Amino acid sequence: MKTVAVLLAPGFEEGEAIVTIDILRRLNIQVETLSCGDTRDVVSYHAIPVMADNTLQACFDKTYDAVVLPGGPQGSVFLGNSDNVVAFVRRHDDLGKRICPICSAAARVLAKNGLLKGRRYTCSGDLWQQVTDGVYVDADVVEDGNLLSGRGLGRVFDFALTLAARLDGDEMPAREHAGHIYYPWII
Repeated sequence: MKTVAVLLAPGFEEGEAIVTIDILRRLNIQVETLSCGDTRDVVSYHAIPVMADNTLQACFDKTYDAVVLPGGPQGSVFLGNSDNVVAFVRRHDDLGKRICPICSAAARVLAKNGLLKGRRYTCSGDLWQQVTDGVYVDADVVEDGNLLSGRGLGRVFDFALTLAARLDGDEMPAREHAGHIYYPWII
């Protein structure tokens, strides 16, 4: 079974995290939410308290098939400033595992720490204008090697379904599920 770590930092965009978790779990992909703070308790961008499955510190040496980095103004800044998060993402990237930022995370986490490595990506708003080590693409979901990035909350279903399809190696289960939830997935 494929495994995914979803990194939750204080101020994370809850919709981006929860929809991604929901879609992946519905498609039988094992998801572990990891708090990037000292405890499993994390408060989201809109002040919703969430209890993560574990902490990044406790699972730091574990390897996942994919690492999801939700955005959120405070959440993505926190992730980008965390040495542990950057080391965790860098190790997974070096292993060829999927690195999956959504919204502001591509710019504020990956680009800030030299992790885009010239790859094509997308992100929210005009944050791409500050990025010097990647190639911005004006699209909802962009794939380049093991990097899968999503524009933001409004396109989170496309992001999550694409990630599920890539992890599964077959688009059909994701397409069937998109129909089941009445979502017109067109990627």
